Order: sequence, then structure tokens, then C-alpha cells
Amino acid sequence: MPRTRYIPVSPSILPKNDPRFIKWKESLKKRPPPWSTGKTKYTDPSVKKISDTFKKKKIDNFFKWRCRARELGIIPKEYNPFNKDENLACLIGLILGDGHICKFARTEGLAIALGTDKPDLIKLTAFLVEKVFNKKPTIKKQKGSNAVKVNIYQKYISKRLGTPCGNRGKIIINVPYWIRKSKKFSLCYLRGLYEAEASLSIHLPTYTYNFSFSNTNPHLLKIVEDYLKSLNLHPEVRPKNVRLRRKEEVKYFKDLINFRSYNAGWSNGSLVALWKRRSRFES
Repeated sequence: MPRTRYIPVSPSILPKNDPRFIKWKESLKKRPPPWSTGKTKYTDPSVKKISDTFKKKKIDNFFKWRCRARELGIIPKEYNPFNKDENLACLIGLILGDGHICKFARTEGLAIALGTDKPDLIKLTAFLVEKVFNKKPTIKKQKGSNAVKVNIYQKYISKRLGTPCGNRGKIIINVPYWIRKSKKFSLCYLRGLYEAEASLSIHLPTYTYNFSFSNTNPHLLKIVEDYLKSLNLHPEVRPKNVRLRRKEEVKYFKDLINFRSYNAGWSNGSLVALWKRRSRFES
């Protein structure tokens, strides 16, 4: 009588209700964690050596995982253009003010740095990023500073936003056409810029009003100046800021863009209250 030949089977491919799979799964709990757990190429020389070797030999050890993840829908097969709406217009303004886009080997990263003294602005920024990217960002407190970073990683961020990578102070900035042609989107864009880079100071004893947008990029300062003039306002232009000093103009523009009014118009993701005082913006 011929002897029965048993072929070894990996427990991981057995059905989940198989006793052998259950026994194997329980045994994993008793095993010590892998030596590389919690280590990265930045913190451990051994992991860095492995990473450098893979890079030198052009080994992509996540290739099979990415292919499988695309099939399962864990990561998208392609990245569609963003919806051109109020959320995107405001987010672009925030990014040009306090954001930075970095390019990596296989992806891009967006980081928006905000002060911890503005918790509502942090919430607004995280809300906008999640709405636009359909992905929850990470929010991290920066060590040794009073700053918080809202981060997200995805492919083709710069191309889809229409915002160049690199240092914001040196890049040439142009307002996207879809924002320029819409009065509503233009105000959302301005709101993002002002939430990121503007300050409002009112000193009643001396009747001094100062609504100042500060930036080192001359292209961005010119954009803000032109927008304010199109609203029939009278901006005061300095080398690194554009200011409104007239009492009525300061109050009007503050209300127009809902500056620091986070409970007005953002509850459902759209600027409901934006057009309460739009008469002076109409052509």
C-alpha cells in the first residue's frame, strides 16, 4: 500500500475557521516582536543600511503590496482633479500663506504650519484638507515651538492644486483662472490668504485701524493689492505688506471675507454667509 505524502501548508493561507489557523494565530501572540519594530532609517543604522541597499539595487519591496492595495481599493488607481469649489479656493489661499509642498521620490507632501494660539484655524484647515483630498490629515505639535503642522501625503498635489513646490517666498504665483473668473471663489481665496498671513489691530483711543496682509512674495502682495482695488478699497502698499487703514473699509472687508469668524458659513462646508455684503464686489 503506497504511503500518503503530506504537503506542508502555510497556516496563513488556511481558512480562518480552521483549527490549525486558530492555533497558529494564538501562537503569534507569544512571539517576540521583530527586531526592527519602531525603527526607521533615520533612527537605526541597520535599517538605514537595508534601505540604502534596496535603493542601490533598485529593489521596490512595496511593489506587490501597492498593486494588491490598488486592486482592493486601499489606495486609488488614479488621482482625479479636485472639485473646484469654495473649499479648494480657500485651501489654496491658506497653502500660499502658511503651506509648503515637498516633492519626494514616489509622492508629494503638503504641510501647513499654524500657531497653537489659533485652535479654530487649525480645525478649519484640517476640515478643508479632508474635504478637498477626501483623506484625513495628521495634526502634529512641533517640538520646541508654538506651532502645529497639518500634514498630508498624496501624489500630484502640486499639479492638481496649481501651486508650485518649493519656497513660497521665491516662486511665481498666479491666481488660477477658475478662481479669477468667479467672484465667490475669489473671496474664498482671499479669505484663505488672510486667515494665514493677516493681522487685524484696532486701537479705539486713537481711532487707529490696521488690517495688514504680510508676505515676502512680491507676486502675492500684488495679487492682494489688485483684489482690494477691485473692491473699490484703498490699500496702503509697503515692501512686505498691504494694509487697509480706513475704519469703514476695515470693517467692510473683515465682514466680507468672514475673517476669524469660524461659525459663519463653514458648518456645511460652504460659505453661506459670504455674500451678505457683496454689493460693492459686483461689476
